[in-house]
Amino acid sequence: MIRLRNVALRRGEKLLLQDADLMVHAGQKLGVVGPNGCGKTSLFAMLCGELHADAGDVEVPTAWLVSRVEQEAETSEQPAIEYVLDGDVELRAAEAGIEAADQFGDGERMAMAHQHYEELGGWSARARAAVVLDGLGFRADEFEQPVASFSGGFRVRLNLARALMRRADLMLLDEPTNHLDLDAVIWLEEWLSAWSGTLFVISHDREFLDATVSSVLHFDQGGLKLYAGGYSDFERQRAQALAQQQASWRKQQREIDHLRSYIERFRAKATKARQAQSRIKALARMETIALAHVDSPFVFHFRGFPASPDPVLVLDGAMAGYGGNPVLSGVSLSIQAGSRLGLLGRNGAGKSTLVKLIAGALAPMAGDRIEGKGLRIGYFAQHQLEALDLDASPLLHLARTDSRAREQVLRDHLGGFGFPGDMALAPVAAFSGGERARLALAIIIWQRPNLLLLDEPTNHLDIDMREALTEALLEYEGALVLVSHDRHLLRTTADALLLVEDGRVSPYEGDLDDYRTLLRIRRQRPSAAPGGVSRREERRLAAEARQVKSKQRKPLLGKLEKIERDLGRRTRDLARVEALLASEEIYAPENRERLAASVLEQSQLRAQIELLEAEWIRLHEEIERLAVNP
Repeated sequence: MIRLRNVALRRGEKLLLQDADLMVHAGQKLGVVGPNGCGKTSLFAMLCGELHADAGDVEVPTAWLVSRVEQEAETSEQPAIEYVLDGDVELRAAEAGIEAADQFGDGERMAMAHQHYEELGGWSARARAAVVLDGLGFRADEFEQPVASFSGGFRVRLNLARALMRRADLMLLDEPTNHLDLDAVIWLEEWLSAWSGTLFVISHDREFLDATVSSVLHFDQGGLKLYAGGYSDFERQRAQALAQQQASWRKQQREIDHLRSYIERFRAKATKARQAQSRIKALARMETIALAHVDSPFVFHFRGFPASPDPVLVLDGAMAGYGGNPVLSGVSLSIQAGSRLGLLGRNGAGKSTLVKLIAGALAPMAGDRIEGKGLRIGYFAQHQLEALDLDASPLLHLARTDSRAREQVLRDHLGGFGFPGDMALAPVAAFSGGERARLALAIIIWQRPNLLLLDEPTNHLDIDMREALTEALLEYEGALVLVSHDRHLLRTTADALLLVEDGRVSPYEGDLDDYRTLLRIRRQRPSAAPGGVSRREERRLAAEARQVKSKQRKPLLGKLEKIERDLGRRTRDLARVEALLASEEIYAPENRERLAASVLEQSQLRAQIELLEAEWIRLHEEIERLAVNP
């Protein structure tokens, strides 16, 4: 058991914790959340003994082995798989024991060493390391490559793989999904769900937390508050608590009204496509999510753009690659005005290459790239962070973009991205990765693009900023192409999905849960092996799974349609009553009885709509559960 009693913790002059208490049982899995700089990473350092509390007691069982992702990866010539196997310290010690027994020629010692090695699963260790590497996006031909040959992002993955190989009682993971693509994120959450130890994980990915943790630990005004359930449960519970505060209530109502009107507009025009239905549910959840983030410092909006061509951009038989080597071939894609596309595919499949091709940052090797007249592209990728002028301030960056804008208008815009007051004048060199990402987004959004390209925009962003970005994208009326491992962002903002695979780009007919099922099928039946399941067979199996689930969902969909009809009818009735209550004549003395009846009807209709919406969300959750569990 881990126990914190009356703990106080400072970093410099900043008080992170005061009188904090916490009790964590063995095997419990906690998601650690709170704004950047609140002390989440310092808590991990304290649990490891690297940092000591200024007051109070911190108790971690002395016999527990702790696994934590190392911050730096060696630039050595050691093969990647051997580097990962080094994470299993006990196994390496057992191997050393075998070597020592062999040197001494001690038969009995040798037998005991081999028995210990077998008990540790030594003969299967290499296979286990290969499974972890494969799950985190490494190709089989990369397992023996030296660590030094990998990019910084993949060295971070190697350190994560090494931490997963460690035989630990307590695992501390700080933003493990950064530098991972969606495929690797899904694999990691399934691995952690099956792991039996005690887990603390800092993450800003709500769906990842929902899938991996049983409790949420929230840094709240210098204290620690533990919530039962996943991140969605935490948001609901926190929203209820905030709703009781009168100061927050008014802002919450504005957020609810704003989001509800968007949901109603989208529901009215939504198709029956799986991704569209999935998005309806994600939008409905936004009402609760908005309540849980009313104290967020981030609020911003896309500025209107003068006009948009339609289509905004066309790729016709395009080929793209590097150094004469094609990554994508035969890409034909017409991006319509206002379309919202999410890209799926394994790391290295070509998602970023496609985005660069669309952006014009990569010229087609063959075929055509045709821009619509008046195209204005906003392109966010990680290299934008590296291109920032480290000596310049956020205000200067924005002024360079638009020299005619008044300073106060620029400051107001920057304030919505978390750069208020003097921070707008601070040099970028001192900024964190998250602050630089926010600035890059602020600059792009200021330029009023009618085609927005976002390649992993949520890396380094905390949950509040991710939520602000999601809400802003809901209002954005231009075309959107999105690459992200944040499934909440994908579900909420993308109307259609494209699969980038085997050098091709094709529409993906399912939704993110179908994609998860497809990945599971592929892991169970390796398609790359001779005699393995072909891609055609994978599609057939996935289609069969969808057919079974479709039969189970059919009666629920019927109920859903009835509720939507009832909602539409009562919403129209409510609009009629509220229009009447907004008129002057209803308040005339002779209409007193009619006024009372109208107020009562308004109250009843609102209550009925609330119940219907709750049932609508419940049915969607049941339908989604059937989609997740084939």
